[in-house]
Amino acid sequence: MKKIMLIVLLIISAVPIAWCQAKNYEVYAVKFCSLAHPTTIAAWADKGPEKDSVNIDFMVWLIREKGGKNILVDAGFLHDVEEAKEFGIANYTRPDSMLMKTGLNPGEITDIILSHPHWDHIDGIDLFPNAHIWMQKEDFNYFVGTAWQKDGSNGGFNKRDVLKLMDANLAGRLTLVNGDDKEIIPGITVYTGSRHTFNSQYVLVKTGTNKIILASDNIWIYYSLDHLTPASVGGTLDPAGYVKAMQRMKTLASDVKFIIPGHDAKIFSIFPTVSPGIVQIK
Repeated sequence: MKKIMLIVLLIISAVPIAWCQAKNYEVYAVKFCSLAHPTTIAAWADKGPEKDSVNIDFMVWLIREKGGKNILVDAGFLHDVEEAKEFGIANYTRPDSMLMKTGLNPGEITDIILSHPHWDHIDGIDLFPNAHIWMQKEDFNYFVGTAWQKDGSNGGFNKRDVLKLMDANLAGRLTLVNGDDKEIIPGITVYTGSRHTFNSQYVLVKTGTNKIILASDNIWIYYSLDHLTPASVGGTLDPAGYVKAMQRMKTLASDVKFIIPGHDAKIFSIFPTVSPGIVQIK
């Protein structure tokens, strides 16, 4: 019996301490611009009301570990990207400049988890030269390959972002995640199923206190989450999967209030303000 106990103790002691200890992450939503005018809920949620409007913000999410990693979910975009000119963007501040309000320089961002490769989420990756990028393998393959074939679909994609991502890959700064329910960093797990793009992903963060879901465009606005309705036409390749993913998120998060949509300005009135345009999710 003593011999068995000794073996068990030896095995336990061999497990890396970093994986045993819960991470104490802080999570922030960081707004860097907005749509100039409110739009109808129906533009963002299938069968949503035409008469009601929603304010739309563009944001990135910072996951900060004291003395450790500084992780972004998505990277925003540069103001000169062609699509931004068509969207009616207002109050733009470059994402790296917004993050400096948290006391972080761009070079201190260690990782970027890309939820998907639409221009407003990926175009800013070159603002953070030291960041390692995490992206779903199927999304990557479609984005850099099939999307540009005659039978492909590249709506929301920008060719310059393909080149930026390929540069990161050639520099050894890209890891392709193969599928659903993968813990890519201690305390941080990615999930698939919504198919906002070919295989978009959302992020679960275990902060040590709460379990927070950063949904990005796997939920555009709160209306979809509240009514379990998919994104409007063009917002998902699988409407049923989009709804199932939201149902799943409700089982993963420690509270529904910790499921954070990708573009709803309401986020900045729900959570405590750190500085203008930045709230802490807690």
